[in-house]
Amino acid sequence: MVEFAWWSFALIILGIFIVGGIIGFFVSRHYFTKYLEKNPPVNEKMIRIMMQQMGRTPSEKQVRQIMASMDQAKGK
Repeated sequence: MVEFAWWSFALIILGIFIVGGIIGFFVSRHYFTKYLEKNPPVNEKMIRIMMQQMGRTPSEKQVRQIMASMDQAKGK
């Protein structure tokens, strides 16, 4: 009787960890996706600054081309 209670307790704890891990994965994935939508990793201002640091003065057309190629690479 004591052995059965020990195994059932271990299985319950294992199940809780598995379900918690799955739920945690989906919650963190949802949070991270929303964060990236609000704060994109690269925007037009950053592209201008990077090009100026490289010694180039970017035109608006160049900046838009770079943004379009990045959006295309992401699959938008």
